[in-house]
Formats: sequence, C-alpha cells, structure tokens
Amino acid sequence: MANVVRAALVQATWTGDTESMVAKHEEHARAAARQGAKVIGFQEVFNAPYFCQVQEPEHYRWAEPVPDGPTVRRMRELARETGMVIVVPVFEVEQSGFYYNTAAVIDADGSYLGKYRKHHIPQVRGFWEKYYFKPGNLGWPVFDTAVGKVGVYICYDRHFPEGWRQLGLNGAQLVYNPSATHRGLSSYLWRLEQPAAAVANEYYVAAINRVGQEIYGDNDFYGTSYFVDPRGQVVGDAASDTKEELLVRDLDFDVIEEVRQQWAFYRDRRPDAYEGLVQP
Repeated sequence: MANVVRAALVQATWTGDTESMVAKHEEHARAAARQGAKVIGFQEVFNAPYFCQVQEPEHYRWAEPVPDGPTVRRMRELARETGMVIVVPVFEVEQSGFYYNTAAVIDADGSYLGKYRKHHIPQVRGFWEKYYFKPGNLGWPVFDTAVGKVGVYICYDRHFPEGWRQLGLNGAQLVYNPSATHRGLSSYLWRLEQPAAAVANEYYVAAINRVGQEIYGDNDFYGTSYFVDPRGQVVGDAASDTKEELLVRDLDFDVIEEVRQQWAFYRDRRPDAYEGLVQP
C-alpha cells in the first residue's frame, strides 16, 4: 500500500489586520481538512504584512512569543480541531531585543513540537530583515509528526544549499519553505532552486510565496506556490501568480526511498572531503 500524504499550502493576500488574516488561514485550513489534507503550511510571517519592505520600529509590534503567543496557541487549537499538522511562520520575540523569523511546527493533536528560526537574513532593498531579525540559532530540526518527518527552511534560506542538505541528513521527508519574494527579483530562481534542492536531497519541498502588493512597499509578490517531488517534478499545477490560493496535493512518500536507492546521492557523499566548505 502506497504511503501517500495529502498535503496543503496557502498563498494569501494581506487583509489589513492580524485578526482577519489569522481567521482567513483558519478557514483555508478547514477547507484543506475537508479535502482530506493531513498537513498544511502557511507563508512567511503569515499573520502580518511583509513589513520588512521598510525599516521602522513600529513593526516590532507584530512580534509575539513562540509557543506561548496568541497565534501559536490559536493554531494549536486549529490543529486539534482539524487533525492536521500545521507549519506556522511568525515574527518571534524571545526576550527584549531578541527577535527571530520563526516557524512553529504543531502536530495533528495540537501538541507543539518545536520551532525553526531562519538562519540567513537578507539586508537589501525591499527586504530589510537584519533591522528586525537575529540569525537563527536552533540548528536544522526535523520534526517527527503524524504525517512523517517535516522540516522548515524560510525564504532567503533557500539560496543556501547547506541547510537543505542538513535537513536531509536529519531525516526530512517534506520541507516547507514559506517565503515572501517579489516578481522583479527572483521569479526565475523560484522555479529553479526548490526543485534542485528536492533532487539533490531526495525529499519533497512545499514552496510557498505571498501574492499581491501590500501597504509598506512596491514589492509584487507573485505566488506561484507549488509542491515538488524528489525527482524535481512539480506535483500537479503550481498556484496562480496573481490570486490567493489553497493547494492540496497527494505526496507519495514511497518515492523518497525509490529515488534514494536509484540515485544513491547519500551513499556517494564525501563528507571527508568537504572541510573547506565551512571555513570562513
């Protein structure tokens, strides 16, 4: 019997406030659950606008603790209600002056499994993230969920192959990559990097992008979210490049083992030869 996981992702437009944004994602999650989905992930800092288009202290107001803040508590209730694993990207405050771009992972029974903090923090026009976020310091966790082993890599992280590989070495079967990237900057790379990472590391990737323009800048977030399999093939169609969308796709986890036996990339790694990769 095939080991098929029905997975979902949401690409969303900004509503104007956190309450309605969270409520909208709850409804998408319920719709996914009605379609039989067992895991769902949301976009980068899903409950806020992409405020990193500007550098203003007022935007620290979007931050909250993880897991004890209101959004993660609410998502734990949603997980219990729907029976789904949920990947929840938010702006985290750990203590005064310690802020992170974070994703909490919640199991299907509502239990909090842990969090990933974005490692690679950009500081370029339209993406002034170093103003807000410290680099992640929790390593590359892979969470043993009700659907299998799930990892997270956030937006700008995707340009760095080392983390993709570490997630694979840690046992990931599915990696969610919540993002906020705009049309003029990286649309070519969007279709290239995640399939390449899925092939190189032989797991599924859920690539999620925001969609539309928001209030703090002229970034045109182009959606086009998708799932890609360990052979680098997009599963079904990608989402719209202009409209909000919920994607639900069946992922055959047996393909992971098939590809790892066929291509044997993990067997043929040479960690003894890679010392130079970690030299400053």
